[in-house]
Amino acid sequence: MIGRGRALARIYALEDFEPLARRHLPRPIFGYVSGAAETNASLADNRAAFSEIGLLPRVGVDVSPRSLATRVMGLGFAMPFGIAPMGVSALTAYRGDLVLARAARAACIPMIVSAASLIPLEEITAEAPDVWYQAYFPQHLSDIAALLERVARAGVETLVVTLDSAVVPSRENNLRSGYRTPLRPNLALLWQGMSHPRWALGTFLRTYLQNGPPHFENATATRGAPLLSRQAVRDFSGREFLSWELLAEVRKLWTGRMVLKGILHPDDVARARALGAEGVILSNHGGRQLDGAVAPLRVLGAALERAGDMAVMIDGGILRGTDILKAMALGAAFTFIGRPMNYAAAVAGEAGVAHAIALMRVQLRADLGMLGVLGLEDLGPSLLHTGGFRAVP
Repeated sequence: MIGRGRALARIYALEDFEPLARRHLPRPIFGYVSGAAETNASLADNRAAFSEIGLLPRVGVDVSPRSLATRVMGLGFAMPFGIAPMGVSALTAYRGDLVLARAARAACIPMIVSAASLIPLEEITAEAPDVWYQAYFPQHLSDIAALLERVARAGVETLVVTLDSAVVPSRENNLRSGYRTPLRPNLALLWQGMSHPRWALGTFLRTYLQNGPPHFENATATRGAPLLSRQAVRDFSGREFLSWELLAEVRKLWTGRMVLKGILHPDDVARARALGAEGVILSNHGGRQLDGAVAPLRVLGAALERAGDMAVMIDGGILRGTDILKAMALGAAFTFIGRPMNYAAAVAGEAGVAHAIALMRVQLRADLGMLGVLGLEDLGPSLLHTGGFRAVP
């Protein structure tokens, strides 16, 4: 791992983590985190959507008592963002899922544990009992019921069901970088480890020596396949059997909060509301599924028209405090950040994630004040400029 103090001293914004993570991580591992589908059209549009909205600040407002505190689905948080679910985070940072969860809990924000995580859910909830759990369901209802029983026993109260991974996408960019799932021992992988000794010693070998071979721990009710195996079969994307009828059965089984992630179409928002979900996360999976899928920010207004009192959250492309304020001014109840938090963990472990969260806290507090707003509940469309230029007649 890169020297933490030296690395963090050069990081002034979330964007600064990526080049350091690129140097620290082996090319296939970095490619897995950074890569999107096909032409990266959706990945690019996630950022473009934010850039097309301007801010209209108010002045002459005493903003000294402003606050970033927010509530969503009856839960209170110190800031209006959380950490999105990211698979195999313990491959990019030592004990990565725990690192993310600890930092989130210390900052009083939510972290969503991925079904493709490599640390048992029970270990994570023992240190961060407020995490949410993101599920990729097995096919049979009996297996789903067993998984949900395990999740409930672990103390999780918020279940996030990802819906946009039913079909395996074209991850040609991952293939070009050399990433395969599951990882298979070969000379190329050996060379990547040798050419990235800090990662090889500080993350990969340290994991093996102190915790044993990593497995996919949380996709089902029992332990899954090992990460590094020629025989292992892991396909978290192939869920073509997923249907609204199956989700209705899941809703009957799960008594906690239920959030549906990966929705973009307003008709699906309406179906989520009819199902009894407490919330949805508008998402195109960070551009990793259907290339060309619209940026979530662009459909936020249409989603809100169909959501009723259901919480409409959003992820994708968020890098700055102003991004979050734009989304919330358009009506988002909450936001999530993914890749930058993964890079932060890779660069400097828990300290890196804490630093990333602190950077967002500073930005959000400054941006809210410069916008002339005291609280997030006061944000609205009147503070945004979304149209073109107009000439004076």
